[in-house]
Amino acid sequence: MAHEQRRLAVIVAIDVVGYSRLMGQNESGTHALLKTHLAERVEPSIGRHGGRVVKLTGDGALAEFDSAVNALSALIELQQAMAGANRDQPEAGRIVFRAGIHLGEVIVEADDLYGDDVNIAVRLQGESPPGGILISRAVREAVDGRIKAELRALGELPLKNIVRPIRAFRVEWKEADWPTATHAQLPKSPVIPIPTSALSDKPSIAVLAFRNLSGDAEREYFADGMVDDIITILSRIPNFLVIARNSSYSYKGRSVDVRQIGSELGVRYVLDGSIRSAGNRLRINCVLIDATSGNHIWAERYDGAIEDVFDLQDSITSSIVATIYPQLMSSEITRAQAKPTSNLTAYDFYLRAIPGIVPIATESSISEALMLLDRAIAADPQFSSAYAYVARAHWGRLHQGWGSSREARARGHEAAKRAVEIGKDDPVALALGGFGIASLGGKPEKGVEHIERALTLNPNFLMAWRFGGAAYSMIGKHEKSIQYFERAMQLSPRDAFAFETYIGLTTPYFFLGRHDQAHYWAERALRDKPHSFLAIMWKIVALAMESHRPDELADLIEQLKSLRPRFSIAGCMVRFGAFQDSDRNLFETALRRAGLPE
Repeated sequence: MAHEQRRLAVIVAIDVVGYSRLMGQNESGTHALLKTHLAERVEPSIGRHGGRVVKLTGDGALAEFDSAVNALSALIELQQAMAGANRDQPEAGRIVFRAGIHLGEVIVEADDLYGDDVNIAVRLQGESPPGGILISRAVREAVDGRIKAELRALGELPLKNIVRPIRAFRVEWKEADWPTATHAQLPKSPVIPIPTSALSDKPSIAVLAFRNLSGDAEREYFADGMVDDIITILSRIPNFLVIARNSSYSYKGRSVDVRQIGSELGVRYVLDGSIRSAGNRLRINCVLIDATSGNHIWAERYDGAIEDVFDLQDSITSSIVATIYPQLMSSEITRAQAKPTSNLTAYDFYLRAIPGIVPIATESSISEALMLLDRAIAADPQFSSAYAYVARAHWGRLHQGWGSSREARARGHEAAKRAVEIGKDDPVALALGGFGIASLGGKPEKGVEHIERALTLNPNFLMAWRFGGAAYSMIGKHEKSIQYFERAMQLSPRDAFAFETYIGLTTPYFFLGRHDQAHYWAERALRDKPHSFLAIMWKIVALAMESHRPDELADLIEQLKSLRPRFSIAGCMVRFGAFQDSDRNLFETALRRAGLPE
């Protein structure tokens, strides 16, 4: 007897409301209309979001996805499209779908799916209102907070032939939040989904030739040179597959659906752009697209004078590349979090760990992140970036005063050394590992060497500039530290992690005696994170050295004590062991002048 094959899947069931009645009224017309909707709306919506139609069921369909977010997005898009198609139709000519989604284990036989969890999806569909969607609790937990929709609890529903009641949720959404599905003309034939096997396990991107909208042939060379630079620099980023120029340029001058490009090149992301000149001004528009769904992830416009065209090209290229990396990482993290946990690769464990470390870490999130990183390293012992984030996590524990400082230093330093040892050509490993060696190992000069190596490999690596600024401040090169942080801001002025740059700048300004500037950057950091312990601490020491506004200082000290009830000067100074003695003494003096407990 053959071994039964099972897997986790997100199961989607769709059928037509009142199908028997419609067939009784107009059999041939209803059948033809349903076939049209299945071909023009149901199958394309499923395909655009990476799903697979398992089978058509006469009056509906059964489909599977490996992402609950994608499954629900496909169904909302479908219901929006159906509402639009029905808007101008007489009632007798309307097809209305209802749908159910469940996440669970299925039995696989050839291309078909069976099992109790398939039946649950079908039964949820049967309980759904016309034009609506019902989801199970498992789906709700996978999509909550990741999609623009309200999930209304319906309690536990008894479903026909299902042994246990199922906790169900009704999906409600605003039409304005889903404009693409509402107003866009949907394709007249099914879009072929990108096969999972065609995609790399690592994020993959194709950079298309930028369109020259200026009518000036010289701008064509400018655009091509910029794309070449972007491809070259993106190729240096570890764990990213970048399609060669010869392949991506094969689409130059052609109007091709980005989903087709993604399918043919086997990439998850596409960077597209255009260039236009007017007088002595140049405008470049860029958009980063998810090639599996066609959704835009990020878009930006760049303007500049073209007196020195090469400097402008370098500046814009640097900014684009510095911005793309965190955008891609954010998208990859969302994708990894939406996957069933039983099939995660080492890279997916790594992606799931990162949000627990940055930007908003808690003691429990860092502990969970370290467990995920351990699993990533167990799956791939040569994963240098994973070791680097282990070091970053332990630095976070040390700086926040969570757990044993001795353990954080020892384990973090060991991981940092392993990261730079394995990742000699990995900018992530070199930047984070170098910072770990500087801050946890007490060897900032050695750490700077690794960070500089990261910048040699990728001069536009935002994280390396930021950690370089911190490491240079440790060795007392405060002016250079400021230059590195300012370069980070220049590369990505709208960066989601700008808070780290603002906090970083407080340090060199404080040690240079420019306490007003330290105060200013602490204030900027607090605008982003009003309850940041680090920002409050730096604002306190800056105010203490300015020797004015005692009322504000007293209020800040109360805030700090509420966040860290056991705060002490001695405990705080443990975190500054890698700094120069003169700077350590100055910081300790400021803490005492503020009146903080010994």
